[in-house]
Amino acid sequence: MTVRARSASAVRYLSLVAASLVVLLPMLVLVLAAFKTRDEYTRTGPFTPPRDWLNFSNFATAFDEGGMLRALWNTSVILAVALTGTVLIGSMAAYAVDRFDFRFRRTVIALFLFATLVPSVTTQVATFKVVTGLQLFNTRWAAIVLFLGTDIIAIYIFRQFIQSIPRELDEAAELDGATKFGIYWRIILPLCKPAIATVVIIKGITMYNEFYIPFLYMPDRDLAVVSTSLFRFKGPFGAEWEVISAGVLLVILPTLLVFLALQRFIYNGFTAGATK
Repeated sequence: MTVRARSASAVRYLSLVAASLVVLLPMLVLVLAAFKTRDEYTRTGPFTPPRDWLNFSNFATAFDEGGMLRALWNTSVILAVALTGTVLIGSMAAYAVDRFDFRFRRTVIALFLFATLVPSVTTQVATFKVVTGLQLFNTRWAAIVLFLGTDIIAIYIFRQFIQSIPRELDEAAELDGATKFGIYWRIILPLCKPAIATVVIIKGITMYNEFYIPFLYMPDRDLAVVSTSLFRFKGPFGAEWEVISAGVLLVILPTLLVFLALQRFIYNGFTAGATK
């Protein structure tokens, strides 16, 4: 290898190491703090390991007094309903745009793209009036209905994947007497499993981390989700950073497990449809 090639390789690996440290060091501080006692946290440095790695009192406090168990339940209900609707609406829209020929087809796609350029904050007054008019304020349905709006990214992922499915399958099913909905339900949707997993992960993480919608439309403490429950730690646990660290880990753990379990589908979903 030449000197230039070696230098480029060294810079590349150093940049990867630096990026990894930027991501992992805050996580390391959180893990160490979550297992420390109050006295231990105030007297030791952020990178000092805890004396007892089996100290789960901070996690118990976060669960009981911080209401994390109730928040995880509310979040799970909202995610289950909203993600199911998002997958069905997004895949149906992509199927219609890709397989059906109709007037103003390009205009519809352009309008989807244009809608993503409109800042969501500019429509919040009208959105709030609609939610209150439908009597959904301070209910789980407020977040579910707002999350059900399928974004262009989900439609794009489904459409790219559907384009890789041969149209001959549709034609063969039509010869056997299948309807358009039957083709979608029996052929298209089952073949879209990698795309479904990709949309579920991307959209699910976005919903899981969403703070503004639950905070504005579900102010009741019994309807708190993980993001708003973690925000309320600043009150009773404003100075107890070891408890806050335990709460943060409880919030991170479910998304981390889901991502590790389904990460291979992300790459399949993004690359499927790139080539035929």
